[in-house]
Amino acid sequence: MTATRLYALADILTMTTGRLLAPRGMDAVYDLANWMTDDNLMTHQLPRAIKVCGPALLEQLPHLRGVEPPATIDATDIPSWIADAEREYGETLPVAPLPSGVWEYRDPIEELTEMVGPEKIIPVIVTGTGTGDGHDRRT
Repeated sequence: MTATRLYALADILTMTTGRLLAPRGMDAVYDLANWMTDDNLMTHQLPRAIKVCGPALLEQLPHLRGVEPPATIDATDIPSWIADAEREYGETLPVAPLPSGVWEYRDPIEELTEMVGPEKIIPVIVTGTGTGDGHDRRT
């Protein structure tokens, strides 16, 4: 049996619709994407994760297919729309991680370098990392 975690409907719909509907904002996106991918994603990796996680969520929760707020809804009306959706679908739903082999781990710095080019990557030397070994770390 696959382990699941409960996530707020608004968090799930944020991932399936591509619209930021979750009251927790981007924290919800990171939490859900990290759980599903078993990764610790950086911002530039989120679009790739959403492309994989959104469809996977709809496979897990097919009753949410087509559930999205009207395109013309005002941002101030989103909480009311979410409350209506929660009454119909539930406030929280179980979410399983992606099946093995669906998510490709990529080193975040290497992925960013491929995205923007090495000339735009600036190495930073971090001192005082608390390692206690007297060595600086390059990131």
